[in-house]
Amino acid sequence: MVNAESTTGELATRFAHVRAQIVGAAQRCGRAADDVKLIAISKTHPSSAVRELIELGATDIGENRVQEAEAKIAEVGRDKVRWHLVGHLQANKARRAVDLFDVIHSLDSIDLARRLDRLCMEKQRENLSVLIQVDLGHEETKSGIEEAGLGELAETLGSLERLQFVGLMTLPPFFENPEHSRPFFRRLRELRDELAGRGMFGDRQGELSMGMTHDFAVAIEEGATMVRIGTAIFGERSSRH
Repeated sequence: MVNAESTTGELATRFAHVRAQIVGAAQRCGRAADDVKLIAISKTHPSSAVRELIELGATDIGENRVQEAEAKIAEVGRDKVRWHLVGHLQANKARRAVDLFDVIHSLDSIDLARRLDRLCMEKQRENLSVLIQVDLGHEETKSGIEEAGLGELAETLGSLERLQFVGLMTLPPFFENPEHSRPFFRRLRELRDELAGRGMFGDRQGELSMGMTHDFAVAIEEGATMVRIGTAIFGERSSRH
């Protein structure tokens, strides 16, 4: 039988270690740690672990799948933290996503953008923050819009009433050496800067959602404003999804 107190202690230790690593990475490149938002990815981990992490000070929780998030949010509480959808969003799950999430990181098409905007109007939701997921690694198993289509999607977001375009997200290929992820992070920053220069984020710089457990320090060095960390906080996944 697992000792609950011991498990909670391990979670607290891992969470504190990750936050310290974020501070260190930010300091190394002359940035303020407060400029980097930690999103704890709770995929496959139980609601009890999420509640414990919230008690430890977590403010942002990320989920990959709408169905898993729906059950978890019902148990944890919709207003306890900011909920982020970081996985691919299927059109038939868009209605539930509008109800459940504060931020969607994985917008990847004009059709989905228009659908989300229409649903926000139907549900009288004033605004929904979205990031465009950009496919820089060209892997068949990962989603995202190609660079060539980014400008048109960004322009479309500017014409919609309820969606607030706040930044870009990417998921590069996995490399044992995190330094190999650096060109992907750098390119996303360049694309963000180009859009910001055109006023796509209003008077804001635009978020960069990039970096996970194995490469978030490199992502921070390249300008990440949101890092999505699961395993380093919660431990290994309880099952493969």
